[in-house]
Amino acid sequence: MPESPRPDDVTSPLPAAVLFDMDGTLVDTEQLWWQAAAELAEELRHPLTDADAPEVLGQAVEHTAAHLHRVSGTDLPEAELAHRLGESFAGKVAAETVPRPGALALLTALREAGVPTALVSASPRRVVDLVLSTLGRDWFAVTLAAEDTVRTKPAPDPYLAAAERLGLEPAVCLAVEDTPTGVTSAVAAGCAVLAVPSTPVAMPEGDRITLLTSLEQADLALLGKLSAAPVG
Repeated sequence: MPESPRPDDVTSPLPAAVLFDMDGTLVDTEQLWWQAAAELAEELRHPLTDADAPEVLGQAVEHTAAHLHRVSGTDLPEAELAHRLGESFAGKVAAETVPRPGALALLTALREAGVPTALVSASPRRVVDLVLSTLGRDWFAVTLAAEDTVRTKPAPDPYLAAAERLGLEPAVCLAVEDTPTGVTSAVAAGCAVLAVPSTPVAMPEGDRITLLTSLEQADLALLGKLSAAPVG
């Protein structure tokens, strides 16, 4: 999947809305999540490797807890593992929340242009609120956490819900994601996707999936082009 160049055409239409993932996309918390999972996995005598990444990165707490329960063979209940994971991650987020390069500049440009934005996260509401207390709540017209839909990523539900709350069709919305799990969710909902990986993982490919190495490469003209609904 080739990297998309920055467009020179500043007359491109604005995106109808931009739906941002949180962890690893807007804030540098994906590594904190990996650390929390790795520490628990070490206690369970199952050191994490690259083979575990699809079950950890971009996944909900319950999903990763179920994975650790399965691969470690522990007698501890999945609910206890999920609780410990959530507590550990929340503590790390509270201590260290750093915006990703280009994130605040892009949010500022969207706000100044009057483009609505949503935060669409698979993290628990507690963690989302911790991040928003640092990043700022007024960037987003809508915020969705794991508890806000029956199914979370990679199911399409979170992005469908975000578009519905904004009063828009998903096809005219652009999702910004950093993991294959998130990209899968957004594509299934019908959104165009800008993928900006926070870790070296292979991304799904598709006609409406565009890859950049940093949000610093994104601008309003590019976002408008990418979010244009397909013809026909």
